[in-house]
Amino acid sequence: MAGGMVLVVNAGSSSIKTAIFDADLREVLRIDAQGIGQTGQLCIGSGAAQPCALPDHPTAFQAILARLHQQGITKGNLAAAAHRVVHGGPDLATTTRITPAVRSGIAEALPLAPLHNPHNLAAIDAITALTPDLPQYAAFDTGFHRTNPEVARRYALPDRAETSALRRYGFHGISYESLVQGFYETTGTPLPRRLLALHLGNGASLCAILDGQSVATTMGFSPLSGLTMGTRAGEIDAGAVLHLVRDLGLEKAEHLLHHESGLRGLSGLTADMRQLAETDSDAARLARDHFCYWITRQAGSMIAAMGGIDGIAFTGGIGENDHEVREKVLANLSWAGNIPNWIIPAAEEKHIARQALALLKDPAHP
Repeated sequence: MAGGMVLVVNAGSSSIKTAIFDADLREVLRIDAQGIGQTGQLCIGSGAAQPCALPDHPTAFQAILARLHQQGITKGNLAAAAHRVVHGGPDLATTTRITPAVRSGIAEALPLAPLHNPHNLAAIDAITALTPDLPQYAAFDTGFHRTNPEVARRYALPDRAETSALRRYGFHGISYESLVQGFYETTGTPLPRRLLALHLGNGASLCAILDGQSVATTMGFSPLSGLTMGTRAGEIDAGAVLHLVRDLGLEKAEHLLHHESGLRGLSGLTADMRQLAETDSDAARLARDHFCYWITRQAGSMIAAMGGIDGIAFTGGIGENDHEVREKVLANLSWAGNIPNWIIPAAEEKHIARQALALLKDPAHP
């Protein structure tokens, strides 16, 4: 192990979020590259954003590594880079070292997550080009939900080659797995047998966790389905999607469903729940009510999948910080009894770093 630190990477279409963790899993530094391909800037820790030319992902990584060096962290200090990869496809589930075969598996999943996996892969390739000897690991957002039963994962479609990849994969798995593993440490309470977990942020989902394993979740084939989200439509009839495609064409329909819908579409204003809470308009109130209504409605199906409920855990930006949303959801679920509930701070990056460090120390995973 050349150094004891892990660089955790979460790459999107126009941003790269990175965090450095030491061997004791303490966060040392955070650097975000924003506006890649547009008006670029770097955010270092809690400091002000600094303008920076970032035409592409490789350049953004070069800028991040240069800033790390300025902060006293060189390539020699890094033991590994560990990536959040949204989709592991049908085969990749557990956190693993990135080999040529694993990279190929991530590439094969590109059609399943076209808005996410290409950028995850670009981040992996950029680090490979810049630091070819640095071990890299991938943690998959779909992996935690592999324990869902077949009846939960299977769509009612004929068993044909063209439908073989159409499954309810589920997402936010890294968040849910870290919540489960850190539950006792965070709350001082044993993990409830039947836990309803709510990951509420710009992307939002629910997960039914039975005996520590996912048995149902609201997201399906893609991160588009399920709850009302910041800009994503969530639950929508497939017939309505086909109607949009016929009327608007594929690209415009896809953009509408992913980027113009959800809270932004309902309010006609913003996807920011804080701004909606401060806005005195019927549309803003409808957006927040819609968000809570569909959480409650789909929570019923999660509770049914577990055969009851013993606890509720809120995580994610909205789940942790919007007390009005939490109170409304709990009030709407009062029919299920006085359910214990907790707020669990999201710790996905720390969880990814923990898994990478464990694999580095495991002789079975050289």
